[in-house]
Amino acid sequence: MSQRSRVLPGFGLSLGFTLAYLSLIVLIPLSAVFIKSLGIGWDGLWEILSSERILKSLQLSFSTAIIAALINVVFGLLLAWCLVRYSFPGKRIVDALVDLPFALPTAVAGIALTSLYAPTGWIGQYLDPIGIKVAYTPLGITLALIFIGIPFVVRTVQPVLSDLETELEEAASALGATRFQIVTKIIFPILLPALITGFALAFARGVGEYGSVIFIAGNQPFETEIAPLMIISRLEEYDYAGATTIAVVMLLISFVMLFLINLLQAWASRRTGRTAR
Repeated sequence: MSQRSRVLPGFGLSLGFTLAYLSLIVLIPLSAVFIKSLGIGWDGLWEILSSERILKSLQLSFSTAIIAALINVVFGLLLAWCLVRYSFPGKRIVDALVDLPFALPTAVAGIALTSLYAPTGWIGQYLDPIGIKVAYTPLGITLALIFIGIPFVVRTVQPVLSDLETELEEAASALGATRFQIVTKIIFPILLPALITGFALAFARGVGEYGSVIFIAGNQPFETEIAPLMIISRLEEYDYAGATTIAVVMLLISFVMLFLINLLQAWASRRTGRTAR
């Protein structure tokens, strides 16, 4: 029997190219970061990790990224639902605007948000008199992360919603199910893997975000300093070991959290028999 012709090369060659590419782009740079951080020794490593300023910046980066991702899951689902299930004037424009954070330079987004929500900005001048401060606070950082993370949730959930057959909802309604039961028993379990994927993508983007956050954060030590800014500061001081050490800590925490999120996604996918796209 003649071997079936394939467009792509065999498994061995394909795997070799894949591993080589992955090593050059991901594995070797990450290994260099780990090696560089270990060059300062355990005492130097502990001195950096025990710094209150660095701990505060790590706490701020991860907490705001998680909060922003959770908010994006809720409102991203609503936005995707409207785009898939309803027709309204300007729908194409709204659909295109969802991708704006992808195309807009992050620094431009940060400047725009700061000009809007600063105490003298278009929106901030009305919030400041009632005691709501957005710019130069953790709230402003969260707002910036919401802005850059919303497309990940919408574009992850949208194709799943498009493939969701309305006949399932109609059959459940005909059998006497309430709207709440339809949402919780039929729609939500199917969307859960996609929602988890969208959350993971938005969270991962938010943890390492720099450009859109640096302007609206204000960079006040122990209050609005994010971890990427600490890395940049160490690099400007030519403290490469200190910068890579902070980067390694962020990498390890992110890896653990994303690993747990992937486990949750796999569990949700097994329950529904679907995978997120």
